[in-house]
Amino acid sequence: MEKDIGRIKKNDSTDIIIRIDDFGGRKGLTIREYVTSDRYTGFTKAGIRIGSADFPKFKEMINSVSEEELAAEAESAPIETKKKPKKPASQEELPDY
Repeated sequence: MEKDIGRIKKNDSTDIIIRIDDFGGRKGLTIREYVTSDRYTGFTKAGIRIGSADFPKFKEMINSVSEEELAAEAESAPIETKKKPKKPASQEELPDY
C-alpha cells in the first residue's frame, strides 16, 4: 500500500515527497527526494523512513515546533555564502612531511 500525503518543491527538478508505504512488510512514513530529469526520474536515496512504531514520537516532535519559532529562526539566520572554489591540483599547497 502506498499513499502520497504531500509534495514540497525543493527546486526545478526535485520535490520532497511524503508518503505512507509498506516496505518489506512494514508500514511507515517515507520522506524522500523525487527527481525529474533527462537522465533519471524517480526517488533518490536522500530521505528518511520512519517506522509506524516510531511515528507517534515523530509526530509529537513535529507538533512541538511552533510557526513563531521558525519565523524567528528565518529572520535571525545568517546569510549563506557560496563556498570558495577549490584551487586546481597544480596550485594546491602540499602538506609538510
